[in-house]
Amino acid sequence: MVNGKARKGGRGLKAIDPQDIVAAALRICDEQGLDHLTVRGLATELGIGTMTLYSYFRGKDEILDAIADHVLGEMVVPPADPADPAAVLRTVGYAFLDLMQAHPSVVQLFGTRVTTSQHSLKGGMEAVLTRLVDAGIRDDLAVRCYGFLITYALGFAHYQYPRTWGRGDSDEAAELRRQRRHFYASMPAGEFPTMVELSERLVSLPSDEQFEFGLSMFVNSVLAELKLPQR
Repeated sequence: MVNGKARKGGRGLKAIDPQDIVAAALRICDEQGLDHLTVRGLATELGIGTMTLYSYFRGKDEILDAIADHVLGEMVVPPADPADPAAVLRTVGYAFLDLMQAHPSVVQLFGTRVTTSQHSLKGGMEAVLTRLVDAGIRDDLAVRCYGFLITYALGFAHYQYPRTWGRGDSDEAAELRRQRRHFYASMPAGEFPTMVELSERLVSLPSDEQFEFGLSMFVNSVLAELKLPQR
């Protein structure tokens, strides 16, 4: 990468740096998906020439690595009482989910790339493992908890993303839930009796409440392993 470049805008030269490029690339990926990110399209979005962009990144793969580095490296896990392992586990679980809901492209990145960036490993792994260990969840159990929490959030966010009726209390989300409920309820009762019977509840499958249910089951299993009272 080369720092200190400039680009031409409608009002003359404007400074640009790698962070500007990563932010624009992340926005494209979150809104349209990884497949829609191209070097030419990104350069157009930024108002620079394609060759100028290549002076910062050698290609799309390097840009994707930079996105993962930025998002994971800046991951924030809110504070939780280290004397309360249940609170720590729940905080980590929701931190992963919040990250993936805020940046849907991260779900695709996890499914296609392996990061070796120290910055991303510091924020997305070292800091999280430290929180678990400090809460008394040690050794193999800490690793297993980390593995479950990140993959559970990853899988759930991937399932939830296209099922937009699962999130939010807006009128639009409520209308989508109504339509989906009607879809389940109107299926042939002779072939789908259970689904028709449960149609009212099936619309909650991609909801954050469903994530909470699974997370609670996991937390209680860990508390049992630690011989602590379930919550």
